[in-house]
Amino acid sequence: MERAGRSTPRRARLGVDLTMLAVVGVMLFAAIGAGGATLYQQFYGPSAFVVRYLDLLASGRAADALRVPGVAIDRETLEKAGIDPRASEAMLRRSALGPLTDIEVKSERPSGDGTAVTVGYTAGGHHGTTTFQVQQDGWAGVTPDWRFTTSPLAVVQLTVRGSDRFAVNGFEVDRRQVSVAGAEAQPLDPLPLLVFTPGVYSVTVDTAISTSSGHGVLADKPLAVTPLDVQTEPTPEFVSVVQQRVEEFLTQCTTQEVLQPTACPFGLRVTNRISAPPTWSITSQPQIAVVPAEDGQWQIPPADAVAHVEVEIQSLFDGSVEPVSEDVPFRVNGTIAILPDGSASIRVGSPDEPAED
Repeated sequence: MERAGRSTPRRARLGVDLTMLAVVGVMLFAAIGAGGATLYQQFYGPSAFVVRYLDLLASGRAADALRVPGVAIDRETLEKAGIDPRASEAMLRRSALGPLTDIEVKSERPSGDGTAVTVGYTAGGHHGTTTFQVQQDGWAGVTPDWRFTTSPLAVVQLTVRGSDRFAVNGFEVDRRQVSVAGAEAQPLDPLPLLVFTPGVYSVTVDTAISTSSGHGVLADKPLAVTPLDVQTEPTPEFVSVVQQRVEEFLTQCTTQEVLQPTACPFGLRVTNRISAPPTWSITSQPQIAVVPAEDGQWQIPPADAVAHVEVEIQSLFDGSVEPVSEDVPFRVNGTIAILPDGSASIRVGSPDEPAED
């Protein structure tokens, strides 16, 4: 009886020990499962795949981002998405990327045959969110591979008025380098530019003729087309050159010894004949302004000026000669076209009778 009494506590302690080991095992299994799930989410899941792509953009590794599965896109896919298949790839480079920070996964949910991953970020000081569509693309050993089912590239449809040269995020471009028309590109031809999403793309112009501070757009939706229209302003130096050219043109008009100088915006009409060639001068030059034109070039709005003529008029009735000294008010306007070599072609005339300089 004494031996049986001692064995009962031993069995009880053994049962307690086994129960504790079972609990520890369950907890350890749960911890391993949770750790595995966390490891999967942070390094091998669809969200991790999207974050790696965004990290490449944030670090300026555009070439590596373009090699991420599902990023590069063919012309047929562009056309199906309503995008010009000839869209320029010039912006898919490090020097055209803007800053991208504060990357944070907001959600991950099933979507069709894949997964929709929504990510928040700050792009060029602008907070935004973008949803990416991804799906599994085979295995790498025991871990899944992923790819974008919708390319994260998009298009900025850019129109730059008043300049053939501009910069995107500091990367300088000539219109003819990115236009589908090449050297035949017209000032108002939209420029479809492929860009990475998400990203802020800021366009600036700083030339001898025109200038524009940053006009930016946030490209935050894959395979979307975002229009951006940039109107430049003439530089003071350009306006000064146009003023000088107009004055030279009008001064040249005064060398014609006729009452109606050919291709000039001023003249004098008389019913009698002149007895000697007239002498012209400009007593008040126009104050020239340069403003945008509807065709994407520049124009000179009508400006007031005054010419002066000295001439002797002979009467057809009695032959008498009368000296005439008269101010002749007139108005001058014009158009300005920027040529492919960067020079300006200025056409000067009156609002009703244009003439060419």
